[in-house]
Amino acid sequence: MHWQDKLRYWLTTNGVVAKLIAVNVLVFILIYLLKTLSFFMQWPEDSWLSWLVFPKEISVYLSRPWTIISYAFLHADFWHLLSNMIILYFSGQLFLTFYSEKRLLSYYFLGAILGALVYMLSFNFFPVFASIEKSYLLGASAGVMAILIGVATQAPNMQVRLFLLGNIKLWHIAVFFVALDILQLSMSNTGGRLAHLGGAFLGFLYTKQLQQGRNIGAWFEQLVTFISSGFKFPSSKKAPFKKVYKNKAKTKKEVYETAAQKQARIDHILDKISKSGYDSLSKEEKDYLFDKGENK
Repeated sequence: MHWQDKLRYWLTTNGVVAKLIAVNVLVFILIYLLKTLSFFMQWPEDSWLSWLVFPKEISVYLSRPWTIISYAFLHADFWHLLSNMIILYFSGQLFLTFYSEKRLLSYYFLGAILGALVYMLSFNFFPVFASIEKSYLLGASAGVMAILIGVATQAPNMQVRLFLLGNIKLWHIAVFFVALDILQLSMSNTGGRLAHLGGAFLGFLYTKQLQQGRNIGAWFEQLVTFISSGFKFPSSKKAPFKKVYKNKAKTKKEVYETAAQKQARIDHILDKISKSGYDSLSKEEKDYLFDKGENK
């Protein structure tokens, strides 16, 4: 199997998470090539990079509104990219245990958007930033944090096996990353840390609202559907009438019992994940959870 076939297989089997990682990696390579070309041609880097990163100035942002999305696919260096993609891969796989791919994209982009807004508002409000003339935001961290904190809020007691550390509850991992950003606020990359926390808050709030029956990202999920359908609006035509044969023997009580049984099965699977980890599930149980997430 050639590397192209392996890449195609990986993208197909891993779905939206693999595609997000692939886009981030491709953008990193393109930016690196542009930086190298700028070095040899003696082009000022700011002449083109400033059109992609997220600025701290509100007036500059208004002239480049796309930067609130484009910045989330840029990275300062290889290690910045690698750390974000590792966290995205593992937290993304766990996320898809409970939710759909469309919802994962909502967490990623809405986390990036809120992170950028927190960064901009902080630079224009807190006096500590007044002396900083040049600053901009880049990186997928806010979007990645939204996914990580989102799934940790949904299944805090899920066991995750880490190399050398053994099984660790998901909420412990989430608290570690949030605490790391808080503790380093006064040390370095303060604006970036605040953006991370903005993304983390979005992930927490989004999941909490879903648990209460409110989808604050429904509008964005509809936007994703619109784009993925080739910018086609839902058809206004009514579906043709179909004759439905009702099973009179099936009472409302039986329907409620079926719904209760489904919920009981989901609770049983989640309890199993909390006690023994995701890997302890059978293929049937994993498929059941995935199908349930797709229908949300």
